[in-house]
Amino acid sequence: MSKIASTDSSESRQRTHTHLRIQDLEEGSIEPKHSPGNLLSAGAESRRSRLSSSRLQELGQELGEAFKFQENKEELVKFWDQFTRKGKRNIGVLESLNAIFWSSWLNIFLFFIPVAWVSHFLHWNDTLTFSLCFFAIVPLERLFDYGGEQMAFYLGKELGDLVVVTLNNAVEATLAIILLKKCELILLKSTIIGVVILHLLLVPGTAFVIGGARIIQQDLHPHSTQLNHSLLTLGVLSLLIPASFFSAISGALDVNNKAAVVTAVDDNTRHSFLQMSRGLAVLLLFVYLCSRIYLHNPPGDSNDLTRVTVSEAPEEFKEHVAHLRNDDPEVNQWVCMLMLAICIAFMATTAEYLVESIDFVQKSHRIKVEWFGLILLPFVSFAADGTVAVVYFVRYMFRHIFHEPTPPTTLAKGEAIDLSIQFTLFWMPLLVLIGWWTDKPLSLLFETFEVAVLLGSCFLVNYVTADSKTNWAEGIAMVAFYLMIAVCSWFYPGQVEIKLLSTCNSVQAAIEEFAATGLVE
Repeated sequence: MSKIASTDSSESRQRTHTHLRIQDLEEGSIEPKHSPGNLLSAGAESRRSRLSSSRLQELGQELGEAFKFQENKEELVKFWDQFTRKGKRNIGVLESLNAIFWSSWLNIFLFFIPVAWVSHFLHWNDTLTFSLCFFAIVPLERLFDYGGEQMAFYLGKELGDLVVVTLNNAVEATLAIILLKKCELILLKSTIIGVVILHLLLVPGTAFVIGGARIIQQDLHPHSTQLNHSLLTLGVLSLLIPASFFSAISGALDVNNKAAVVTAVDDNTRHSFLQMSRGLAVLLLFVYLCSRIYLHNPPGDSNDLTRVTVSEAPEEFKEHVAHLRNDDPEVNQWVCMLMLAICIAFMATTAEYLVESIDFVQKSHRIKVEWFGLILLPFVSFAADGTVAVVYFVRYMFRHIFHEPTPPTTLAKGEAIDLSIQFTLFWMPLLVLIGWWTDKPLSLLFETFEVAVLLGSCFLVNYVTADSKTNWAEGIAMVAFYLMIAVCSWFYPGQVEIKLLSTCNSVQAAIEEFAATGLVE
């Protein structure tokens, strides 16, 4: 009886439990594990999960774009506040003009500008005109330096340095444009190489010798030096490619038979090199633009490159950055820009008269075009800057001998290397494009000797500055190599094939003229 009662009780509990589960299913509180409704619900849940994940990604992208836009907006606001000196003392116009007038005693040479122009228009002696133009450019160069230093207070360190470098290249760039306008392409190519090696070897080499005379070594900014190595090497290799290409397709010119014609020297070859050069010019300009963007606004969240580079920089570099941030300029930004625009106009006109008056040197002394372009013309174009440097060096020595000696500086003066990089990656390709637009056949096909000396200069400079340190002995080596180039280029007769391809007339007509006269005009 007990077994039967127990069985009935168990069955009763089971029926009750089943009844409760059925009731729960009907009410929807419990769903069978493998029922169709449960499967549909799981699929819907999966779709909702995927949609939620996709929506989160979209929201993340929107937030990222909004954050980037806000960050760029903040950068622009920050730049504008710095340019307008928000919250700081504004410099008055009269105060600015007074600061410009008394910025240097070299401003007394400004009266040479109208006298030089009068000498040009009245056709005075060429030597006198050349001397007047030379002394007229000296104060303009000094005002370029001063204006660039003042604009650095408003633009910041990176853009300020770019302005200074561009203004320092203004005379050389103007001379190059004048030569292109006159279609003296062989002289222009030699001048381009001469300007670059002057700023690579002689100018920084001299600065290293003078600056390192009383200290065991001087420092260069490591971040800028590393980038400069890559940019400088690229600029030199852009000239090595066309020169190697031409060497591969050309034969040898029979010097005993002036009527001999090299099959590679014709109008079709020149047209090919012009197309090649224009493509290389666009790429070089793109690389230079990218390098400026990287220096000013590198990628990443913490993209304040100034903070990174300052932490790695020498102490004097840090002091200069702090000076730009904390101290007041001497000139109002609008007055400074107007002053620079006026100086550029005066300098361009005076430089043109200088080039026209310097022709007497080449003609009267029968100087070869290659030496004239490689050494003399770049040296004259930099002579104004060189004169300013000599004057300040003499003043420094006077103070050192007769007053308290100035402590030696630990920061090497290597800004001239930046001038070479800009001239190679910006001005040289820009000249090629200007020649294209003005129908002047300027290409990047330079003479093999010129490419070789430029490649050697690049190698030496990169080797000297590889450790971001330098000394006076390395400066001596750079100056000595420049003098080696000057001595050898005096005897260099030029490469006839490149001269024939660099004429503004037909190449065939130039070949016929060379066969008849032995000269290439």
